[in-house]
Amino acid sequence: MSITKETELIAMKKVSDVVAYALKEMKNYARPGISTKELDNYGAEILQDFGANSAPYATYKFPGWTCISVDTEFCHGIPSANRILKEGDLINIDVSAELDGFWSDNGASFVLGDDKFGHQNLVNASKEILKKAILNIKGGVKISDIGDLIETEAKRRGYKVIKNLTGHGIGRSLHEEPSEIANFKDRFNRTRFKKNSVVAIETFIATDSNYAVTLNDGWTMVGNNGGYMAQHEHTIVVTDNQPIILTEKNEIWN
Repeated sequence: MSITKETELIAMKKVSDVVAYALKEMKNYARPGISTKELDNYGAEILQDFGANSAPYATYKFPGWTCISVDTEFCHGIPSANRILKEGDLINIDVSAELDGFWSDNGASFVLGDDKFGHQNLVNASKEILKKAILNIKGGVKISDIGDLIETEAKRRGYKVIKNLTGHGIGRSLHEEPSEIANFKDRFNRTRFKKNSVVAIETFIATDSNYAVTLNDGWTMVGNNGGYMAQHEHTIVVTDNQPIILTEKNEIWN
């Protein structure tokens, strides 16, 4: 969507505060010994307390309030009572929701407790690359140039990017135009970021794979060449200068 009046910006800030708070609190609640279903239930309670609806359920009938992926699961992991979190797990939580007709999206990967398997460098790379990408976005900038920046930074650190997972426009629905904000230089995409538009910017930084493939459950995605992936995401408003980071209260850069 494009922000055309102050009331729309206020509404986007409201729903963004909700998803950001839910993500932060879910990260804090995660601990070894609980299931991803228990963690999802906790997030659901937060969203429901604010009167918000799960965006993946509302849009796609996803079987959970949030997406929780663990270790070699890249994204869209289904919360399960059988998936028990362990010390050192690489966890990704993606929280998106609708409130009063406005939609916002954010996500983060993190290591649970002690980094016993060495995932923290990957997590740090994803966070830092997202920050650099967002701070380079303004009206008129080519979307493909931001993709080029993300892939260049990933390669410089020894990582790859997932080419079939992208950021997207958001606001009046979960996925809007621009439909693809890729993590690489897509020479066929000549679209530019538009001032006042609302977009969800995501990094998909991986150790071994360039593409994500869907498992038999119809939702969970893993790497075509295995390995691990870290994702971080903010919903922002594009301006003539630095963007307004609507989901900044998730504190993923702290």
